[in-house]
Amino acid sequence: MRQAQQRISIATSGRGLLEFTGEARAFLRASGMSMGQMTIFCRHSSASLLIQENADPSVAADLLSFFDRVAPEGRGLYRHENEGPDDMPAHIRTALTPSSLTIPFASGDLVLGTWQGIFLFEHRRDPRRREVVLHVIGE
Repeated sequence: MRQAQQRISIATSGRGLLEFTGEARAFLRASGMSMGQMTIFCRHSSASLLIQENADPSVAADLLSFFDRVAPEGRGLYRHENEGPDDMPAHIRTALTPSSLTIPFASGDLVLGTWQGIFLFEHRRDPRRREVVLHVIGE
């Protein structure tokens, strides 16, 4: 049994889903492992992770619209407004979505479905640099 870990930095341009499946697969290939599990962890409280469809961009647009209805932005809606009107809604969206994922791998590749990709889900409006930790354990 072996382990490997890497931190990757993802630059966002504001709210949205940013796919980084390629970076996760490249790290797995570089590890030389063929079977095990990859854990992916987002080190932020206003961004999260998703495994989502990567073929049709309307899925991401619909997710953003849904979360706008669930956690709307606006002055006076929340007590926590120190960092702007998008901060508390971002925390709510993060509370409703995962900050870590576990994905099995076999034959040296992630066992994702045909239309699945790994995404950072940025919940803040301003551009940010997000850090994600990739950790594999296997053989």
